[in-house]
Amino acid sequence: MDDHTAEDAALFARLRAVWEGVDPVPADLVDRMVAAVAVADLSREYALLTLVTGDTMAAVRGESDTATLQFSDGATNVLVHVTATEHGGRRVDGWVDAPALAILLVQGDREWQADAGENGRFAFADVPTGVSRIRLAVRRHDGSLAEFQTPQFEV
Repeated sequence: MDDHTAEDAALFARLRAVWEGVDPVPADLVDRMVAAVAVADLSREYALLTLVTGDTMAAVRGESDTATLQFSDGATNVLVHVTATEHGGRRVDGWVDAPALAILLVQGDREWQADAGENGRFAFADVPTGVSRIRLAVRRHDGSLAEFQTPQFEV
């Protein structure tokens, strides 16, 4: 290094020491930033999935005839109950806590539409088994419109 670069490095080291004393980096900053980046736009891409009732081991092994799932993005909550039908398909009953303008159950390229009734109740009758997702257009409490989409789940 020439003298000018060494002088610059020394000046920058002194400035860094002053700022570290005056305004130190919070100890948990890195962890908080990693968490913030990990959940960025989480409400659009994913929702919290919780198995509410049913035999957990049976559901994992595929031997259960019913499952109840709860989804939330922090502003909208959806409860879904899946039961087997006599014809080998599934009935999907659901409840949403926000006014729903459109409700779709999606399996690949296939879609079924339902209307929300009183208390946000909706249902899809005799849906074939398979990986599914529910998409809703809802009106938030502040009047704004939002799209809510569950993660994929087995029907």
